Amino acid sequence: MKKYKFIIKLSFIAALALPILNSCNDDDFLNMKPLGVATDGDLAAGGYEEKAFGLYGKIRTEGGVADWNRYWFQSIRSDDAAKGSTPTDAATLGNVMDKYQYAKTEFASNWNGHFSLIYACNDLIVDIEASGLKDQGTIVNSAEAKAIRAFAYFDLRRDYGAVPIILNKIIKPSDGVKAKNTVAEIDAQIISDLEFAADNLPLNWPAYPGRATKGFANSLLAKLYLYQGNYAKALAKSEEVINSGQYALVSSYETLFSEAGDNSKESVFEVQFLRLQTTNYANNYWESQGVRGTSTWDLGWGFNVPTTDLVNAYETGDPRKATTILFSGQNDGFGNTLPASPPLAQKYWNKKAYTTPSLRASYGVNKNFWKNIKIIRYADVLLIAAEAANELGNPKAASYLEKVRARARGGNSSLLPAITGGQTTLRTAIKQERRIEFAMEGERFYDLVRWGDAASVLGGLGYLDKNKYYPIPQTAIDQSGGVLIQNPNY
Repeated sequence: MKKYKFIIKLSFIAALALPILNSCNDDDFLNMKPLGVATDGDLAAGGYEEKAFGLYGKIRTEGGVADWNRYWFQSIRSDDAAKGSTPTDAATLGNVMDKYQYAKTEFASNWNGHFSLIYACNDLIVDIEASGLKDQGTIVNSAEAKAIRAFAYFDLRRDYGAVPIILNKIIKPSDGVKAKNTVAEIDAQIISDLEFAADNLPLNWPAYPGRATKGFANSLLAKLYLYQGNYAKALAKSEEVINSGQYALVSSYETLFSEAGDNSKESVFEVQFLRLQTTNYANNYWESQGVRGTSTWDLGWGFNVPTTDLVNAYETGDPRKATTILFSGQNDGFGNTLPASPPLAQKYWNKKAYTTPSLRASYGVNKNFWKNIKIIRYADVLLIAAEAANELGNPKAASYLEKVRARARGGNSSLLPAITGGQTTLRTAIKQERRIEFAMEGERFYDLVRWGDAASVLGGLGYLDKNKYYPIPQTAIDQSGGVLIQNPNY
């Protein structure tokens, strides 16, 4: 686990390692040394290093980007996850997402948070362009901002479809009022930002885990091309990442989702969380997914829980099941038995949100404030390559798929045999593998939509075709004076 080994040496780490605290206010934080704002001489880098570092903190602290909104949009809308908690807790939100009763007045923070992050990226990019500076460090800072802006627009594109492309600074409210651009135009902007980022970002940041890299830019490009159905470019970009030599699968799937798996060789991009002594550089993402119980089992709020459909989706003996799903009334894998359900409100819990009991004891806190959020990992790149190759009729598809299955079986040759067969067989296998490999990680809903499978899989839960996109918040439409037009059928 490469967790900020340079904290004591570099005063600016906190802007990367997340600048809003649970236990003290912002002013306290900004005055801290060595966890304060960078000063002259701290970092031999671009002139905009401080603002670039601040973007990473904003990814975590801005509502809607990497807080609990993320799994409401990316997980609970699928057949893999349900609201969880108790029946009455956030019941309205459960109907909104579990039953596709989308509401224009709910989850506005998802829209607002992503645009706030985009505006911060724009501020940095515009300032750099106005400065005329051409040194390598400054160009890298601009590339970081463009990679993060592309990440935010990719999320918005998946959640809302057509949204406004805003690249200017926001000086007055009207500067942010623009009509929606088409999805094709949004894609073109994302591609432009990511191509610049891929050309100018380093392969790695040994001292700064968590910063955007060439691999992140190319992986996100590969994923966007996959969504477009541009399989040749998706394969080319994913293979660029594969052939870079920067990434590999962690040998144990279980280790990957333990604290030791943060910033591992499989990490392409993660949102950085940290508990330092008694201070949490975190948000409610993991806390809100912990087991909802009492005493030693008061681990969180209990949201985003696996469904019976997901439990039944695993192949016999697949070790990933025990890493992904925590069962009420059963052993947690560390020698502790959970209470049954009831009294626990749910039969299943997201084990990827679970933490090592000994570490909880050492911190003196039950809720998870320290595990990173994995945005893109190398297994995703391999399965993007597998899917793209298969759609192109390229025989590499089976080998990329097998790499992920081989890691999952953990050396037990009797489990998860390699898949052989034609394009149709492999297509079905890749869909299944993506579901299981990324269960509870926020890929399933979007995969079903882009495959054209959402209506058949989710229709019984209330899904309609319009539900592939969430309605634009009514507040945003009102503030635009009608310039923004609501998504169809809302």
